[in-house]
Parts: sequence; C-alpha cells; structure tokens
Amino acid sequence: MAVSVFELFKIGIGPSSSHTVGPMLAAHTFVKRLEKLDLLNRVERLEVTLYGSLAFTGRGHGTDRAVLLGLTGELPDQVDPERIDGIVQEIQDSGFIRLAGHFRIAISEKTDLLFNKRETLPHHTNGMRFKAFDKSGETLIKRDYYSVGGGFVVNHDEAAADRIVKDETPLPYPFSSGDELLALCARHQLSIAEIMMANEQVWRDEKEIRDGLLRIWNAMHGCIKRGYTRTGVLPGGLNVHRRAPSLYRELSQSSETADRDPLKIIDWVNLYALAVNEENASGGRVVTAPTNGAAGIIPAVLNYYNNFIYHSNEDGVIEFLLTAGAIGILYILNASISGAEVGCQGEVGVACSMAAGGLTAALGGTMSQVENAAEIGMEHNLGLTCDPVGGLVQIPCIERNAMGAVKAINAQRLAMQAEGKHKVSLDKVIKTMRETGADMQNHYKETSRGGLAVNVIEC
Repeated sequence: MAVSVFELFKIGIGPSSSHTVGPMLAAHTFVKRLEKLDLLNRVERLEVTLYGSLAFTGRGHGTDRAVLLGLTGELPDQVDPERIDGIVQEIQDSGFIRLAGHFRIAISEKTDLLFNKRETLPHHTNGMRFKAFDKSGETLIKRDYYSVGGGFVVNHDEAAADRIVKDETPLPYPFSSGDELLALCARHQLSIAEIMMANEQVWRDEKEIRDGLLRIWNAMHGCIKRGYTRTGVLPGGLNVHRRAPSLYRELSQSSETADRDPLKIIDWVNLYALAVNEENASGGRVVTAPTNGAAGIIPAVLNYYNNFIYHSNEDGVIEFLLTAGAIGILYILNASISGAEVGCQGEVGVACSMAAGGLTAALGGTMSQVENAAEIGMEHNLGLTCDPVGGLVQIPCIERNAMGAVKAINAQRLAMQAEGKHKVSLDKVIKTMRETGADMQNHYKETSRGGLAVNVIEC
C-alpha cells in the first residue's frame, strides 16, 4: 500500500479531521456515487446515520454541519470558511438542500440526520450510513463509510480489509516498518527525506513535490498568523477565550528582554500551537497534520525551526515535512491516527513523534537520531486519552498541542545528545501504542464520557 505525504498533510477546515473533514468527504463521495449511477434526479429523501464516536461528539465537532456541506458538493480544502455558516443556515431555514449544488430535495435534521449512540458499525467507531430513497420510499442505494482519522475515509470493503487507501502504486523504496526504512537508508546511502522524495515521484515530479510542500508550509504559517490576530470567544458554549492574540502582544512588546528569560522561546512555541488550534476550534482553515485535533504541533515546531534556527531554509522545511511524513506513514500502516480508536496518543502523540523526527532531520541528525527522536515523542505520550470537554476540540486539546510541540523539541534535543543510541525502537513504541489503544476503555476515546469531559463542569 502506497501513502503519499500529501495524504498526511491536507489543507482543510476545523475542528476535526475525523469528525468534520472525513464526514464531509464521505457525504461528498456518496452524492458523487449517486451522480455516477444517474440516480440523483430520482432521490426524494436522504437519511444519514452517525454511529459511535461520531454520534457522541459529532455535534461539538461540527459533524452534522460537515455532512450537510458535503451533500451540497463542498470539499474541505475548497469550501470558504466564511461561507459555511450561511450555507448551513440557509438549509436549516428553508428545509431544503441542493445535492451536488443542483438537485433540490427536502431535508429535516431531526429525521434525516440521526445520531445513534447505542450502536457502532462493525469496522470502526467513526461509522456513517448513507441511504437514498425514491418517491415510493424504496431504497435507491445504501453505503457505509468510516472516517478512520486524519481525514481518511474508507468504505465497508476497505475497512474490512484493514486498509486506509486503495493506492497500490509500486514504489522504488517501499517500507512498512521503521527497521525497513532505516535499512533502506543504510543500503542506498539515502536520508529518510530522499527515500520519501523518490517515492513521491511516482505520482508527481520533484518541482511539484517541493512546491506542494512549501504550499503546505505557507498554509501552516498563515494559520498561525490568523490565529494570533483574531480575538474573541470560541464557538460551542464553553466560553473559551482566544489566548494567542494577547500572548502575541505580550511577546512582541517584551522581545528586547528575551535574553533575560532563557525560556522565552518556549512561550513563542506555545503561541504558535495555541494560535493554530484556536483557529481550528473556530472552524477555520488549517492543515491536517496528521489530524486536526493535533494540527498545531508540526506548524509550531516548524515555525520554531524557521524563526530560531539561524541556518534554517526551504530545503530544511522540505526535509522536515518529508521525514515527518515517513514517520506518520508508519503509524498509519501499523497503528492508528484516530483519537476515537486509540485515544489522543494517536493524534497528539503521533504529531509529536512526527515533529520530533522532522526537526531532527532538518537539524542534520543521523537516521538513528531521527528514529530515536520520533520514538521519544511517542513514548512519553503513551496512554494519552481523548476526553474533550463538551465534545469540543478546545479543552484540553488546545493546550495539549502546546505541550506536544515543546515535548517534540525536547525529544529532538535528547536524541541528538544521545547520538542515536537507544533501547526502545520506533517500531516497538508504535506496537505498544496500538496495544495500549486497544486496551483503553472506550470512555477515553473521543466519546466525552470519561476523563476531563465528565469531571469539568461545562460553562
């Protein structure tokens, strides 16, 4: 199975890759299937049922809104975040929706968009069932989809086969484990980024890859800037105020005294992560990296590299993203990046691991040091639960990204100080993460039925 770095880093909208981006893509895919089968003009009614974690926290994550947007033909990387409220409000006020932007049918969220908290579909907790009916009430088509984390969506057959994507493109340097990846590097005298660049060229040429990665970086950087310039209260009812703007003002005004506070850089890293995740929580434009819930870690660490490493450059940014992408692929192939499946260790933990390895590579670390940094990044996130208060990607998610970013930088420093010598391999920690996720009670896997979600009073 071939996975591209551009499947890990996708420009989309907040607040959740699995609960917002994935359902929007699933709804869009379902409508496109109706269109392909020439059934759109026969549809009288639709019924969409959300199961498992989507049912428990879907409203707080905007899953209902995402489904409506997808049915109208919108896509996460193309929809204008400023138009979303208006599109959804028009559907709710009129009681009608235009499938694929054309075919107008009646829709009622009360009867046609259902949250089933009692059942789960067989292959993943983030299950969705779409049905289309004709005028006589007969089912035209029924499809199940699964949002398996990071915006990846699979159907019943793919999920049953434990596959993330269909792509079986032969790669020049295929790998499915960290040991295989390191062996390829040693055998061919290539870096992880060079292995990834060669593999990516089965889909696009080198210039397209470089331009695409720099576009991803520019989107991340733009999200940081929007995050620290927009003020106000985040939506959802928890009354969480944006902190990034005031922190940015404070840091900007006191920059001349930074040398008197040796930890000032940590404040800047915190700012970058908070800015991204506050923007994500508001439903703004973000880069899934590898999920939305953990979208602030890689941009924060990459911005740290860009702003505080004196020899940083575009080649380093590309080295960072390609290396981080390779590490992310290992988690996709051997564990999970879904908080609903393995807890937040699969989101913040994976992003921390990716960022640690990417930063180590950009700073000239050996392949062993890169692997060690990625391992440290996950080892100290093992068991991390996903317990969003009120089902919103705000508490503890926003601060958790700041903590993950700082931890990633420390993982890089520990790995490079140790010269890459370590007892626990990346493969072993990935296996441990998957087993820990399997053992974790469902209350702690994006259901808002355990942890902080039940011990913090919603305001």
